[in-house]
Amino acid sequence: MSQKGTGSAYFIEESRQELVRHTLSILVDNEPGVLSRIAGLFSGRGYNIESLTVSETEHEKHLSRFTIVTKGTPMVLEQIKNQLDRMVPVHKVIDLTVETDPLERELALVKVAGRGEKRIEALRLAEIFKARVIDASIEHFVFEITGPPSEIEQFLSIMKELGLVEVSRTGIAAISRGAQGMSSRA
Repeated sequence: MSQKGTGSAYFIEESRQELVRHTLSILVDNEPGVLSRIAGLFSGRGYNIESLTVSETEHEKHLSRFTIVTKGTPMVLEQIKNQLDRMVPVHKVIDLTVETDPLERELALVKVAGRGEKRIEALRLAEIFKARVIDASIEHFVFEITGPPSEIEQFLSIMKELGLVEVSRTGIAAISRGAQGMSSRA
């Protein structure tokens, strides 16, 4: 038997079920230690966080919203949601992937170095992807690009050929479609 994945919760069901990607939205009290507790829940049970963003979204109520992208079997994802739901500072856990087809966006800052034709091509492609130049010299550009994660990946893949130097990404921000908000859901 292989040792692959033995320290992970995914190993249990790995051979029987495919891992699926889900985006969770979690409404919590904005208080010290909440990030640590949520990250601890994931790491303590061997769950992986692919992307995590958090910010206070309801200032008057002192509530913050976490957006966590994770992968797991349906059983593991259900465990994650149930364990998050039981945490004291958590008000609501919504699996945006199940409830809706969520709108997902990410911001990336992308540094590309190059001269001559590569420089011209990088600018041309940045325009196609609607990436904005936010810093430049005769030897580099820093682009700002916002879009679905797949579009960011495509842009990065192309820029590798043209002199990609460095990337900084925010992680995914997601919201459900339709008129209903997170606070109004049961």
